Amino acid sequence: MSRARAARPAPAAPRTVLTVDIGGTHVKVLRSGLDPEQRRRFVSGPELTPAAMVRGVQALVDDWTFDAVSVGYPGPVLHGQPVHNPANLGPGWVGFDYARAFGCPLKLINDAAMQALGSYQGGSLLFLGLGTGLGTALIVDGVLEPMELAHLPYRKKTYEDYVGLRGLKRLGKKAWRREVGRVTALLMQALAPDEAVLGGGNAALLEGHLDHLPAGVRLGDNSNAFVGGFRLWADDLNARPRPHRQARPDRAATSAAEVPTRPARRRTVKAK
Repeated sequence: MSRARAARPAPAAPRTVLTVDIGGTHVKVLRSGLDPEQRRRFVSGPELTPAAMVRGVQALVDDWTFDAVSVGYPGPVLHGQPVHNPANLGPGWVGFDYARAFGCPLKLINDAAMQALGSYQGGSLLFLGLGTGLGTALIVDGVLEPMELAHLPYRKKTYEDYVGLRGLKRLGKKAWRREVGRVTALLMQALAPDEAVLGGGNAALLEGHLDHLPAGVRLGDNSNAFVGGFRLWADDLNARPRPHRQARPDRAATSAAEVPTRPARRRTVKAK
């Protein structure tokens, strides 16, 4: 007589998540349940390897406990692994075993996609991350798609050469703000999102200068990268969202518990 096999219960969501946001100038960390002001960071730069990143994070959070890790990676990610080494950091990022190095369950996603996930409030969203480079991601009715638009040709160079850190240093703040407005308008016209969010470390330079930006644009908060990291573990990986579109001013914020994802490149999020 054959014996029926009991159904295996779905794994429980981790109680505490450590989000690691890797940037070209700093690596920033925050644990779920803490205030964003309690985030910690250390300097990155062109010599930073993944092993050095892990050691730096572990030293920084030695007094924190956590069950899982989310990593925002500054480059393209496919099936949870970097596709190539980041332009602004050291070597060795492709093929590195991040989960083994941290010693716990881990999810790795493009850094702009992670901040987009934390900024999402429903409908369709274009995210532009203005930092050392230009990070881009699109969410349409809950489906998150990281993009690599930074190195597409724009004028005599690329988008990143005008609105990334190199452009800011070359053009100065005033001309850089105008370029951000032009690039944002151009990409919004092409992709037709309900709204666009400008995030990243240099988005703060646009505060008080929103006249250069098209309608339907809001400034993001860098703490949204941590929210996105927490949301990666927040719900059933196989859940799919219901299409949801509202007028921009009335769109309600999405709770972390309503944002499911999938492990592959295309990730699913859910709005109220």
